[in-house]
Amino acid sequence: MAATPQEVKKFINKGKEQVDEGLPGWFGTFADMMTLLFAFFVLLAAISTIDPVKLQNMADGMGKSVGKKKELDNQAMSLGDIHKEAVKMVEEMEKDPETGEKPVEVTTSPKGVTIGISSDVSFRSGSAETKPEFLEILKKILPTVQESYFQIAVEGHTDSDQLPKALRIQYPSNWELSGARAAAVVRLLISLGVDPTRLEAVGYGEFVPRDRKNTELLSSDLVQKYNSNPQQKARNRRVEITFLAPRGGPVGRSATTDDE
Repeated sequence: MAATPQEVKKFINKGKEQVDEGLPGWFGTFADMMTLLFAFFVLLAAISTIDPVKLQNMADGMGKSVGKKKELDNQAMSLGDIHKEAVKMVEEMEKDPETGEKPVEVTTSPKGVTIGISSDVSFRSGSAETKPEFLEILKKILPTVQESYFQIAVEGHTDSDQLPKALRIQYPSNWELSGARAAAVVRLLISLGVDPTRLEAVGYGEFVPRDRKNTELLSSDLVQKYNSNPQQKARNRRVEITFLAPRGGPVGRSATTDDE
């Protein structure tokens, strides 16, 4: 038998008397916890360093999935484009028959896109004189340099071995040798037509080991740790050409638009 309107009203009033007004007590604690978590992740984002190359590649990937990527002909290459071209160049290179590794390595960081070239194929031992094969590598990088607008840092690095006494007359330490090698690469780039106002030469000696983690504090012991065998020393002897990420402003060349 169906309930009468009076009985329905009675049940509703009885239910109201059994329910407390306002939100339950646990909801306040939950809201406080969510606010703290939000503040924590905002803090993490604020203190983190962003890799502009990975950010650009992610944006390009998102553009392909939600719309179409429109190339702007009046703009230079983005850091993402430079990274792709550099990786393609390395893939086409042959491996060193002795080490089984390629003489060029491409990495990205918040600093920009870095092309690391082994000094063993770049310079003669204890000298800032470039080898012929290094010029061939530089010519492969040249089109990317000319099509981009980024500042370029040329950095010289050495292992931790002390130079022979005979060489210390010209290069008192690895600082001078690494700086001279960076300057030699800059001179080569200028001779190939690169605007000198875009270039800078830096020598780091042995104090930036190639495989050092960003979380490791640089010290003399750490330098020795990453120069403890011939393989590590060979990796540390290098020249790095870095396309520097701009401090603010756009880093991309392409724009993403919706399909029409």
